[in-house]
Amino acid sequence: MSVKKEILFRFALVYVLFGILGAAIVGKIVYIQFIEGSDLRAQAKTITYRDITIEPNRGDICAIDGRLLATSVPYFEIRMDLRATGLTDELFYANIDSLAYRLSRLFRDKSHYSYKSELVNARKFARNNRYYPVGSRLVNYLELQDIKNFPLFNLPSNRGGFIPVQVNQRIKPHSSLASRTIGVVNENGVAVGIEGAYDHILRGKAGVTTRQRGSGNMWLDVSSAVQVEPEDGMDVITTLDVTLQDVAEKALRAQLAKHEAEHGSVILMEVATGDVRAIANLKKNDNGTYSEVFNYAIGESAEPGSTFKLASLIALIEDGYVSLEDTIDTGKGSVQYYDKWINDSKQGGYGRISVKEIFEYSSNVGITELVTTHYRGKEQQFIDRLYAMNLNQPLGIPIKGEASPYIKYPGDKLWSGISLPMMSIGYEVQLTPLQTLTLYNAVANNGRMVKPKFIHSIRQHGSTERVFKTEVINPSICSKRTLTKVREVLEGVVENGTARNLRNANFKIAGKTGTAQIAQGSTGYRSATGVSHQASFVGYFPAENPKFSCIVVVNSPSRSVYYGNLVAGPIFKEIADKVYATNPDWFPEVSSKPLLAELPESKSGYKPLLKEVFTSLKVPVTDEAPSYVWANTHRNDESVELHQRNIVPNLVPNVVGMSLQDAIYLLENSGLKVTVSGRGTVRSQSILPGSRIRNGEKITLEMSFS
Repeated sequence: MSVKKEILFRFALVYVLFGILGAAIVGKIVYIQFIEGSDLRAQAKTITYRDITIEPNRGDICAIDGRLLATSVPYFEIRMDLRATGLTDELFYANIDSLAYRLSRLFRDKSHYSYKSELVNARKFARNNRYYPVGSRLVNYLELQDIKNFPLFNLPSNRGGFIPVQVNQRIKPHSSLASRTIGVVNENGVAVGIEGAYDHILRGKAGVTTRQRGSGNMWLDVSSAVQVEPEDGMDVITTLDVTLQDVAEKALRAQLAKHEAEHGSVILMEVATGDVRAIANLKKNDNGTYSEVFNYAIGESAEPGSTFKLASLIALIEDGYVSLEDTIDTGKGSVQYYDKWINDSKQGGYGRISVKEIFEYSSNVGITELVTTHYRGKEQQFIDRLYAMNLNQPLGIPIKGEASPYIKYPGDKLWSGISLPMMSIGYEVQLTPLQTLTLYNAVANNGRMVKPKFIHSIRQHGSTERVFKTEVINPSICSKRTLTKVREVLEGVVENGTARNLRNANFKIAGKTGTAQIAQGSTGYRSATGVSHQASFVGYFPAENPKFSCIVVVNSPSRSVYYGNLVAGPIFKEIADKVYATNPDWFPEVSSKPLLAELPESKSGYKPLLKEVFTSLKVPVTDEAPSYVWANTHRNDESVELHQRNIVPNLVPNVVGMSLQDAIYLLENSGLKVTVSGRGTVRSQSILPGSRIRNGEKITLEMSFS
């Protein structure tokens, strides 16, 4: 009986223990469900679901005609999921040799044996680095299409493991053209130029999508109430003209190299609107080449020298102190103010000359004597005139980095007895090239000073969202009477004075040369290596009806030639000639009477466009190949004949005689990669026409002009 009771007791004990355990489990379930449940469900969701930020496409920066200056181009990082669900050992080892061979040929950075060894080892240790990066660089879109045909990579991603990751890169199609003005926003958030000033417009708005963890640890997009589509950035249309920008930069580069100068800048601006059509800044590198590393036109404030004499002359005439016919004896070209000697560039001086000649010859003695004679004891009146022309105020352009001007006032701690004469000829004051140009542009614009403008409009998907209007800084910097007189002497500088080498038979130029010594800090204007100079020319054209203003500044020319007319002037003239040659408004109307002339030569190319051009020019056309889309052209005495040009699939087309645009279109659509040498018409191609096309192979085109 005791044994039976003991057994029953044991059973009871077991039941009690299980009961307690069950109660504990139920209690824990209730606790989790109602106490910790909300937190655990949220945590589970973050493990199973993930909100992913979708970066928007950054807007483009374009020239005034729509040509790209900066754009985002998709590149791709290639990764391989070495533990993809369907990537069995049998499949992997059956294809790894072929895949390694194709990767080696594409990247050309290591042998296919190395690629195979890396991928095999990476698969063995895939737990530590499952998504293995393949290749030594990013690939472009065309290369990506080729990679999709590689062994394994041509399979679905859950079998072949192919994972391309898009990475947008900002590029400038025209390379260094206006590079510092276009600017950049780097990875650290440092923003300069137009990219920085309009980053809030260009960058767009990020989107959000929800992804769920699936089999094989793959994340898949799922529908969600919080999903937000990204908004692409808007396009910024600048005022820059690519053609004029190219001319300005090439002219500046050639002249800097000729004179072995340290750096230089050029700005070309439309008079009425303030639209900046070209802006170039080049600095000498250690190897003697030149590149854009700093925006000197906007960010370098320096003593302008003789170009500042325009402000002095405006003040003298506006206050009624001088007329152009007045004369003054400049003596032998030297004058002393306290311990400071001021000299003219002409040996022996100019003697007695008129006010007009003082400005045309850029006589330092003449200007300082006029200003000190009429403003000594009334220095505040002179400075107030300069302030009335807004010369003491920054322009307030949206691009960061504008240096502030410096026009000191009587009572300033740096004011001295020589400040008035020195300021009258452009020393002891500081202006940027853009600030100086804005003054001259106001003279050309009938006294109306406008803010330089770099942005024409904002567009979104081709639709104009905003157009930037011209902002007026000062409606009238001086009276019309004064303007008439100073415009007369600015023309005289080119016709009779220091810039006679810039005279043009087709149109008149007005402007002022400048040659200034560069301050060397505590050592004054002379250093151990001697005196450095800044050469400049600023003006506008055509003088009688100004359309464009321009400034050229060259810093530290080092071949013993440093005068503004010889160093900066030729750059100005080359730019002005190009603007004139490309502006039809400056040419007389062509007679509507038909002219007897030979029929034009034409490049071969896309027939519908050829016929459209010939029709618009009223050139007779004979179509000898009506069923062909591409044509060769031949000129006879009566018409331009269009003959058949065969384009055979999978065979290299013949593009000799075509324009570069048509040639690239045909070759790249055939799967070839094109490199070009020269410009003009295609003269030869490196792969013979009719050869079998190998996808991704490079072909070089030699053009008719080098």
